[in-house]
Amino acid sequence: MKEIKITDIGNICIGQFENREAGTGCTVFISRDGMPAGLDVRGGGPASRESELLKPTASAAAVHGIVLAGGSAFGLGAADGVMKCLEENDIGYDVGICKVPLVCQSDIFDLTVARSDIRPDASYGYAAAKAALAGGNYKDGNFGAGCGATVGKWNGMDTCMKSGIGSYAVQTGDLKIGAVVALNALGDIYNRKTGEKIAGLLSSDKKEFLDTVQLMAEKTAVKENKFTSNTSIGIVITNAAFDKTRLCKIASMAHNGYAASIRPVHTTADGDSIYAVSTGSVAADLDVVGTLAADVMSGAILRAAMSCDSAYGFVAAKDFLK
Repeated sequence: MKEIKITDIGNICIGQFENREAGTGCTVFISRDGMPAGLDVRGGGPASRESELLKPTASAAAVHGIVLAGGSAFGLGAADGVMKCLEENDIGYDVGICKVPLVCQSDIFDLTVARSDIRPDASYGYAAAKAALAGGNYKDGNFGAGCGATVGKWNGMDTCMKSGIGSYAVQTGDLKIGAVVALNALGDIYNRKTGEKIAGLLSSDKKEFLDTVQLMAEKTAVKENKFTSNTSIGIVITNAAFDKTRLCKIASMAHNGYAASIRPVHTTADGDSIYAVSTGSVAADLDVVGTLAADVMSGAILRAAMSCDSAYGFVAAKDFLK
C-alpha cells in the first residue's frame, strides 16, 4: 500500500475558495457524470442541505456535487453558486426541459473566528466550482472550508487552536481511497498511530495542553452552553464501485477514523458528518474499503491539524509543538 495524492483517485474535481479576512470558505467536489454518494451524520448539530437525497430510499442514484463550507447554516447558500456553475457547463440530471445539478452540502461553524457577518454565499460556491472544473486548486491547510477551522473549544475560543482542511489517500493494487476533512472539533486531536496529542485545548497561559475529556469528567453537571462553534465534516473518495446504500455503510465506518483521532467526538455540540463517494468501477470488498476509509480519515485529520498555519490569534500545531 502506498500513499498517493487525493487528486490521483480520478473522476472527481476539487475546487476551493476562501475569504481570509472573514476567516471562512468552501471546498467543492464535482463529478461531471454524477457519482453515487452516501452520508453518515453522528454529531448532534449538523448544518446540511439536500442530505435526504443520500438516503437509500431516495430515488437519486448519484449526485453531481458535494460542498463543504463554513458559515454554519448561513453558508448553505454556497450550493446555489455551485448549481449555477454546473448548469452553465451542462452538468446535471436531465429532466427534459433542463438539467438539474444535484448538490449536497455540510457546513462548519466558524462565525467566531474573524467576521461573523460574512459567510460563504453563492459567489463562493461559484468560484470554487469554476476552479474545480478548470482543473482544481485543492491544498491542505488554511484553505477552502478549513480557512476558519479551530479545535479544542471546551473552554471557549480563548484557549483553542487553529486547524484547517487536510487530505490523505492510499492505493493498494487497483484500489484507490482517500479522505478530505475540514477539522473543526470541540475536542482534542491525537495522532492515532502514536497516541500523541497534537492539537486542542490549551491552558489559560497557552503554554501547555489540557485534557478535555479529563476536564469533562471532573465537572459532570449539566453545561448549558457547550460553545457550539464546532463540527468536523469530511468526505471519503474511492474508485471502488459501490451504490449509495453501501457508501452509507462506508461513511459510517469512516467515523471510526474520527473516533480514533478526536476526543471527545460526536457530541451534541458537534455536527460531525462524513460523505462517501464512488468515482470508479474497481471491484472491492465493502469491509476492506470501510476499514481503509477509517484509516485515511485519521490520516486526513492529522494532516489538517499539522498543515495549517497560525492565524486569527490562534496557534497552529506546527508552531506550538516546536
